[in-house]
Amino acid sequence: RLTSAFSLGFGFSAGNNRLLSSFMAAAQLYCVCRQRYDVSRFMIECDICKDWFHGSCVQVEEHHAADIDLYHCPNCKPIHGPSRMKKRNNWHRHDYTELDDGTHPVQAGTAVFVQELQARTFPSADEIVVKMQGSQVTQRYLEADGFHYPIVLPDLEGLGLRLPPPSFSVREVEQYVGGDKVVDVIDVARQADSKMKLREFVKYYYQPERPKVLNLISLEFSDTKMAELVEVPDIVCKMSWVENYWPDDSFFPKPFVQKYCLMGVKDSYTDFHIDFGGTSVWYHVLWGEKIFYLIKPTKANLALYESWSSSPNQSEVFFGEKVDKCYKCVVKQGTTILLPTGWIHAVLTSQDCMAFGGNFLHNLNIGMQLRCYEMERRLKTPELFKFPYFEAISWYVAKNLLETLKELREDKCHPQEYLVEGVKALISALKTWLRRELTEPNSEVPDNIKPTLLIKELTKEIRHLEEDPSKSVKSQGITEYLSTRSTLERQCQARRAARRLRDHHRHHHHHRHHRHHQHSSKSPSNLDILELHTREVLRRLEVGPLDEHGSGVTSKMNRKFKKIFATSAVTMKSSHDNALRLVLCNGRIMERPTSPSPEKALQGVLSVAGLMCQQVPEEGAVSQEAWWSTQASSNSSNEAGSPDRASGSPREEYLYRESSLSPPLHPSKRHAHNPSPISNQATKGKRPKKGKATAKQRLGKLLKMSRHTRLLL
Repeated sequence: RLTSAFSLGFGFSAGNNRLLSSFMAAAQLYCVCRQRYDVSRFMIECDICKDWFHGSCVQVEEHHAADIDLYHCPNCKPIHGPSRMKKRNNWHRHDYTELDDGTHPVQAGTAVFVQELQARTFPSADEIVVKMQGSQVTQRYLEADGFHYPIVLPDLEGLGLRLPPPSFSVREVEQYVGGDKVVDVIDVARQADSKMKLREFVKYYYQPERPKVLNLISLEFSDTKMAELVEVPDIVCKMSWVENYWPDDSFFPKPFVQKYCLMGVKDSYTDFHIDFGGTSVWYHVLWGEKIFYLIKPTKANLALYESWSSSPNQSEVFFGEKVDKCYKCVVKQGTTILLPTGWIHAVLTSQDCMAFGGNFLHNLNIGMQLRCYEMERRLKTPELFKFPYFEAISWYVAKNLLETLKELREDKCHPQEYLVEGVKALISALKTWLRRELTEPNSEVPDNIKPTLLIKELTKEIRHLEEDPSKSVKSQGITEYLSTRSTLERQCQARRAARRLRDHHRHHHHHRHHRHHQHSSKSPSNLDILELHTREVLRRLEVGPLDEHGSGVTSKMNRKFKKIFATSAVTMKSSHDNALRLVLCNGRIMERPTSPSPEKALQGVLSVAGLMCQQVPEEGAVSQEAWWSTQASSNSSNEAGSPDRASGSPREEYLYRESSLSPPLHPSKRHAHNPSPISNQATKGKRPKKGKATAKQRLGKLLKMSRHTRLLL
């Protein structure tokens, strides 16, 4: 009748319209309390009168509603009798009304499942957990050794964790938190969530016989009086993103996820999961006992987990059997466990238990945290089970890490590798979120942050780190980024080659008066070695057509430079001294009265040829001017393209390169033949006149002369 009246309303007068509005408003009142619908309150429909009632008004808890087959409200109950309850037909299915014909597999959380789980055998977690004392778990330790495996602490000493005494009861929790607080509980046998007031849970907990297994694991009490009784571990405060980076004037409400009270009865079970946002967890058993089933977050295991989580029969498959290893870790009373980012775990409460715990994001595993967050998005995880304002905190962290990188660069300190990798992962995620806003406008970008500029500056800081002369090879306007490990290996190779050459020179100089004739008859001269080395360099630098993509060019040049460097190291190792020493200066060969070391002489000639290899000096060695610098001081000041001029660092390493800092172009892609003057020792910055020999031509003549004469340049 209401629908018909509304359809005819266009022909009503203004007075009739007001009457219709009043009628509709009256029709929106529900329950015996005659209140309007409130989405935050649980309601149940009467199967007789079809009216809706608040559960709290008719003494029906939300978790009880699942057990009611036909509900009769207080108005219909005197006429039609009490509500009809569902009949139990099985003990191994979430829907216990299903007929047990033996064809349906066991589902997680049911009574049969818990019995089978306790009968299973698992590898001991002693293989993977790290047992430590509280005073040993420091930020320095975790930054140096990483936070990749669970840490178990047998007591509270040195951890900085303060908790109520073990005699603290469930009733006392109600006193501190308040009985009216609405909490989320899990009906374990159905693996379903429902809401109830804390006083109702306490009443259930102390029943002599519990009709079902309820598990309370999401009571966050930071905004209650109980928060004064608990202080989180020191390491959590020092590392937590929320504690360190969340601003007080943020538009978004601050996430409270560090103080949870977990109250579970015997046989409570939480199926395999990853804590929201890939957060790490601190967890302390005040009394009782918990059993953790732990799975390492490898790429393979994470892929299996995502596939299992999205499968329609997830509850019928025990995930611990799908992976290579699932470890069993028993956490007894008084024990604390720290779970790292991304660890897949299930929890069984083997006896009535109260535990305290919390979640925190940190800088050590940023990439894994972001990976878990994106997995949650793909699995369409409800907002209730996600980290509050995860993207907002990530923007705040990005802003602060930018300042950290700038300060480290100004202090000439290289950030730790985990931080560099974390910032790279963060940059990629921020870009993805910005693009996503075009189609999903649900921005969590703080108002005081300019997202595009922030991403650009972060990228710039990473580029500064990778363009460090000690870690890069410049080629054709593109800088190839080399990893820290490969750079260190090159530095070590350079130092070893220089050390071998110096030691060999000293040894040879000590014995040369006794063995001069033997060496002159059997060993090649330095000029012969130089000729072979120069030919090898020029041959290897003749590259093919340039790839259109920068990565191909740089990788090709990098391989060539590696080969050249290895060749030169072997060549220098076998070099020998000579009595006659000549210097190439301004295109003329001059005799040098002093005897430079072979490596310095070799560098001098390579500098003339446009090929340079600067050795890294030993620690503690006094920096000396190159032996040829007196001849060409004016030219060396013009080498603005050399990276060491900008940085001023005396310990930076260079690979063989042309003086133009670019790889030689293939003939089909070279520029027109009229290049700008090239500054070198032969021309002194001027273009050689027609008919005059260039430095490379003179070098070629010298190499021809060396076939019949023994000269050292």
